[in-house]
Amino acid sequence: MSRLFGDIRQAGYVVTDIEEAMDHWSRVLGIGPWFYNPRVPIVNYRYRGEAYTPHHSVALANSGPLQLELIQIHGDAPSMYRDFLKAGHSGLQHVAYWTETYDADLARLETKGFKAAMSGEVGARGRFVYFDTEYHPGTVIELSEVSGPKGKMFDLIRQSSWAWDGKDPVRSFPDLSIL
Repeated sequence: MSRLFGDIRQAGYVVTDIEEAMDHWSRVLGIGPWFYNPRVPIVNYRYRGEAYTPHHSVALANSGPLQLELIQIHGDAPSMYRDFLKAGHSGLQHVAYWTETYDADLARLETKGFKAAMSGEVGARGRFVYFDTEYHPGTVIELSEVSGPKGKMFDLIRQSSWAWDGKDPVRSFPDLSIL
């Protein structure tokens, strides 16, 4: 456990074919079910201080307490994911820490020198920030707010993995507005 962030709750993989990746993780590795959204509804998205409209597909599943995230970008909106791919990489791009006290944790981390590079919001009280890697080459660190519907969805995904029998390996994201 990190004394600054707590437990790593998610490992995020940037892939070039999300359907192929979900098939591999579920069929070969036995991890699932995957909750898939072909276009994540990100609002208030910013990359290096500028606003953009990204199009990212995301699939989420759990392996024990660790959530796995598969991300495929579409289009050319600037993002840390795009930078990762353009640098010739694919695979593990970030680790995420979850918080119910987002504002306080973000302020605390900023006083320690962490700088936001990419941020946005998925659902009410579902903000996220990826910190700049200038002083930490390698895997990016994400702080993700889970006090709203996104947190409830993450609970549902984790619970769905406990007794998963291998059937119905890909499912749609639940509607965040009803969680």
